[in-house]
Amino acid sequence: MVNKEMTIAQILTVDDGIADILMASGMHCLGCVMASGENLEQACAVHGIDADALIAKINEYLAAK
Repeated sequence: MVNKEMTIAQILTVDDGIADILMASGMHCLGCVMASGENLEQACAVHGIDADALIAKINEYLAAK
C-alpha cells in the first residue's frame, strides 16, 4: 500500500507497474530529480492531478495483484 506522503521514487520501488499508472495519469517526470525530492501529493499539485484519486488507483492495482 502506498500513500501520498511517499516520494515517487519510493512508490516506484513498491512495484514497477505503478510507473504505467503514473504515466497514464499525466506524471511524465518519473526520472526527474524532483521524483525523489517531493512527495506524491506535491507532485500532483504541480501537475494538476487529484492525489487521492491517483493513490486510490495505485492501491487498487496493488490489491489486485
